[in-house]
Amino acid sequence: MPTYETLLVDIADGVAVVTLNRPEVMNSFNATMRSELTSLWATLREDDEVRCILVTGAGDRAFCTGIDRTEAMGDIDTESDGLDGYITPFMFDDPGKAMCPKANELWKPVVCAVNGIACGGAFYLLGEADVIVAADTATFFDPHVTYGMTAAFEPMQLVGKMDFGDLVRMSLMGASERLSAARAMASGLVSEVTAPEDLLEAAMWIARTIAASPALVTQGTLRSLWMARELSRRQALDQAYLMTALGTDKQSLAAGQERFSSGTRLEWRLR
Repeated sequence: MPTYETLLVDIADGVAVVTLNRPEVMNSFNATMRSELTSLWATLREDDEVRCILVTGAGDRAFCTGIDRTEAMGDIDTESDGLDGYITPFMFDDPGKAMCPKANELWKPVVCAVNGIACGGAFYLLGEADVIVAADTATFFDPHVTYGMTAAFEPMQLVGKMDFGDLVRMSLMGASERLSAARAMASGLVSEVTAPEDLLEAAMWIARTIAASPALVTQGTLRSLWMARELSRRQALDQAYLMTALGTDKQSLAAGQERFSSGTRLEWRLR
């Protein structure tokens, strides 16, 4: 595994724990982090040892506060026609796309453990996460409109992942209001809220449980669910036959039968 300037990566028990490691700037992402995440997703995609990814942020102040504005914005030229990054109004070099695992064709499940603030560009990662666990001290907000920018890419990532009314309010209120972890859970964005000291343990339990199942059926299930998000119900069901055939093989069925027939009952918990 390569070493990274802005990330910490540890692999054990089928889980890659990825820590955004710029706590001095609240884990905001710069060009280096974006490049390293793109490289990391490609590496993890090819690593058969990794069956689930857990993403968190270093320190307890923030999970991620989006783009590092001190690097990205610089001096704004108000006389210029258009915006930096736009080649034409229809073509844009999106700085957050590199951060997204699924945009980089990594279809292994992603669990996010949110500690502290998650705002702005953090929703690129949270929008493509499959399970989000938050400390009860976590807060969520999108400051774009407050600072003169349209909120588009980030809230679009969250459509279908949280209550639309809460999403609209968060997007339009900007930096003036934050969602608590409890509100984010009630809205559907977060699936579990823990005490800060229990956050990583709870997220790791989920990640290790996912990693314990056959990789093929896990990814087949994940692809099916995301497909259903983006297609109509009828279209998705028509594809379910194909996804079941592609995502199940004799080895996974045999492993499942052996697990069932072993007589050992799984230790489950009630959420």
